[in-house]
Amino acid sequence: MKLLASSRRLPVLHEQAVVSLRDLSARVGSNPLLVQASNGNTSIKLDGILWLKASGKWLARALHDDMFVPLELAAVRDSIQNPTGLVPGRVQDSDLRPSIETPMHAILRHRVVIHVHSINTIAWAIRLDGPAQLKQRLDPLHWQWIPYAASGIPLARAIETAVALAPDTDVLILGNHGLVVCGADCDSAEKLLFEVERRLVIAPRPFPKPDTAVLGTLARSSSWQFPDVDSLHSLATDEVSLRILKGGVLYPCQATFLGHTMPLLPLTVLASKMPDPFNGKVNSPPFAAVERSGVMLNKKMTTAERATLLGLAQITQRTEASAKLRYLQRDEVANVLNADAHGYKNSPALAG
Repeated sequence: MKLLASSRRLPVLHEQAVVSLRDLSARVGSNPLLVQASNGNTSIKLDGILWLKASGKWLARALHDDMFVPLELAAVRDSIQNPTGLVPGRVQDSDLRPSIETPMHAILRHRVVIHVHSINTIAWAIRLDGPAQLKQRLDPLHWQWIPYAASGIPLARAIETAVALAPDTDVLILGNHGLVVCGADCDSAEKLLFEVERRLVIAPRPFPKPDTAVLGTLARSSSWQFPDVDSLHSLATDEVSLRILKGGVLYPCQATFLGHTMPLLPLTVLASKMPDPFNGKVNSPPFAAVERSGVMLNKKMTTAERATLLGLAQITQRTEASAKLRYLQRDEVANVLNADAHGYKNSPALAG
């Protein structure tokens, strides 16, 4: 794949369009119901060049950081047909790296593409009856449901097949993943994004308050602290959320940032007065859920892990108790965590 000069050398004719993309990206990235940490990406196509958010960058920082990678659109599209897939590269004189979602942005014909990990959308996208539930809510928009496919080439090919049958498609619900909306320009794409959000909004379920007396056992350890956001406790105090999380991994970022198993502590462990149940383990989890009592955070938790955990809590609070869910299969989770998957290093910094 041929990489062009850094976005710092932006052609004058394209400057205003990319400025609009930056403004849009910052607005979208600053909304935690749409984007958490470095997930999500935006792009614009200008005279055969695909300008795309770089891997690991936070959309919320779009007005402050250099984060858009220029790629030759034709070369990217050709590489999608190549059995070996994309070969990640870097922009000249820059550490910027193309997003793993580059093929998806390239395959869509629209000028502007927005991909977000919308909390409301994911709450529908993890349901087995998701397509049926969304039909009434999204019709008559030009939308399609894309069953889960691994990011990169597999997802791009699935989208290419679906869109070939319905060229007017400008809304994609990605099973166990998120939302994609497209438009002729940044304004129309953003307007469509919020129209979809309006149609898919779900009120979060109330949850019982945490048992601070029980959590105090963990708090006595220097490794753990109380969350600064009460909604995180719902992961352990809300029976529905707790049951959902015990079932497995719901979407890729959950596995990437929080691990493939939920660190759940039964009350019997804390009753043993063990100061830190994870003491001595090489990699302590970023959080610990104490069954029916609440959640504690590892003091070494990263901002990306915290943002992802907040998103997970919001999703489970919006998932009906009666909903039958589709969890990622074991091989799908392994693919997400594989250091060599899609040619990208397994690092939270490279997500998105």
